[in-house]
Amino acid sequence: MVLEFTKKIIFLFMTMLGILGNLTLSVDYMYNWWRGPEKKPTHLILIHLAFTNIITLCAKGLPKTIAALGLRIFLHDIGCKIIVYLERVARGLSICTSSLLTVVQAIIISPRVSGWRRFRPKSSWHILPFFLFFWILNSLIGMNLIHSTTNIRLNVSQLRSDDNYCYFMLPTWKIKWIFLPLMVLRDAVFQGAMGGASGYMVFLLHKHHQHVLYLQNSKLLYRTPPELRAAQSVLLLMLCFVFFYWSDCAFSIVLSLSSGDNSLMVNTLRELLALGYATFSPLLLIHRDGLLAKCQHFQWENMRKCLSN
Repeated sequence: MVLEFTKKIIFLFMTMLGILGNLTLSVDYMYNWWRGPEKKPTHLILIHLAFTNIITLCAKGLPKTIAALGLRIFLHDIGCKIIVYLERVARGLSICTSSLLTVVQAIIISPRVSGWRRFRPKSSWHILPFFLFFWILNSLIGMNLIHSTTNIRLNVSQLRSDDNYCYFMLPTWKIKWIFLPLMVLRDAVFQGAMGGASGYMVFLLHKHHQHVLYLQNSKLLYRTPPELRAAQSVLLLMLCFVFFYWSDCAFSIVLSLSSGDNSLMVNTLRELLALGYATFSPLLLIHRDGLLAKCQHFQWENMRKCLSN
């Protein structure tokens, strides 16, 4: 009973906090992207990432929250298929978008003499074809869930319950060996690109740190360029992604191997970790960009104007 009550509160808190944080982040980056003198491609990628996080929280967090509150059967068969399908697509979009963000940021901060500079997007609109490719790719990879998901429990031996509101028919070996390698290949390719770009940024930031130490020893003033501060934020975001992604994978393996009373606890932790990146990544960026301080300053200025009038 204590675990179920705690699960209800945590799911509700994480879902609402994540949706509010992603909405705040997306509105701020939309405003900066449209009104700013320079339309940065990373802002467009972060807007897409925030949108992907909102889909994840709505497709995975809200149904789980409602199910945890005791309303177990609230989706029709079509609604159940849509929710589970969007959850799978959003998961793939999160991996692809995070990888694209890391690669683009690494190209942006690369030295002018580097060969990577020629791959730098000349316009933010050049990023849009990547988004189209990501949506098509992940939509195709998740197609099998449309046929294997239902809200009607027909036969316990043929169905697997994962969320208390939708049931999954066990796929045939033919279907499993078609879609599972595609998912593994997608995750390996994009996480490999993410890891390579992150390592390259760490190398460049280390060189910058050595340069700063030299200037300080020479008693010269030096300020960190905005591109490098943005690279530091992206690296923290990638560490957040890696932590939640691999923790989710580890708990999924433990859950598949366990068959005791602790499986409920492990399943609850896995579900919370699946929401972790979508919930806490916008909070990390909000803290790094100082959006809360900006909002408070904006509200204070408006209040002072109203009082002066």
